[in-house]
Amino acid sequence: MSVKEPYARDRVSFGVIASAAVVVLIVVVGLFVYFGRDDATSGGDGAPATVGAAGEGFGTPEVDILGRRVDIPNNPAGQPLPQDPTRQRKPTDPDWLTAAPEGTTAPQGWQRVYGASVPFSTSDGPTHIEDGLAVGYSHTPQGAVLAAAQITYRLNARPADRDLYVRQVRVSAQQIAAYDKALSQDKLPEQQPEKVTRYFVASDAFKVENYADDLAIIQLAARGPVVDGKQLWAALRLVMVWDAGDWRLKPATSNNTQTEYIESMNGWTKW
Repeated sequence: MSVKEPYARDRVSFGVIASAAVVVLIVVVGLFVYFGRDDATSGGDGAPATVGAAGEGFGTPEVDILGRRVDIPNNPAGQPLPQDPTRQRKPTDPDWLTAAPEGTTAPQGWQRVYGASVPFSTSDGPTHIEDGLAVGYSHTPQGAVLAAAQITYRLNARPADRDLYVRQVRVSAQQIAAYDKALSQDKLPEQQPEKVTRYFVASDAFKVENYADDLAIIQLAARGPVVDGKQLWAALRLVMVWDAGDWRLKPATSNNTQTEYIESMNGWTKW
């Protein structure tokens, strides 16, 4: 069951769990809708994982506001994990659309990157860090899901990261012009403060609504508010396109049906 109408604030018991979902969704919709009114990242399935020049390894792990482990890479852009492409699902597998990528439940599977928790797998990417961007996702539903979470959360944490926006979001020249105008007017922060990014925590589950070789429709479910004693999850719909050998995010053209609140995780895949 879903709850699509806005919930009444006087009926909601807010806490850090509610804030975690709400803050993320507001920022995502606000940014992508604003720049998405008009309609060559490198990839490669099974490429060896490498790290950028900023360092390798991990510091002391921490816990997020929900009490879950999140690892702290020495490279602030994140550290890809060793890849085993033989673990990728195939179209003939019965769980082709429903399997979770390998490695996200193990240590280092969720890393704090620029303040946001993002997933790293050992099967479907990202395979490497290139100019501060996580790239190299498998051409699978699992690769699309990983890319959706990575790109969305990174852009939330660093709205003024132009390289990320231009290279990992499917944008037109007109959209880039609008984005550059906002940058010139200082409308986008270079880095969100910790009081904001602390709520950019890992989503609980995902769903692949539709998948084709060139397009995937993904939903991410983040733990949301408790309404009338019922736990809700805020579900965000994202569209990914396969372009130049990797997955890129297609911006929303409106805020209609972008998010909804659901009362059950039935039919969803937990990370």
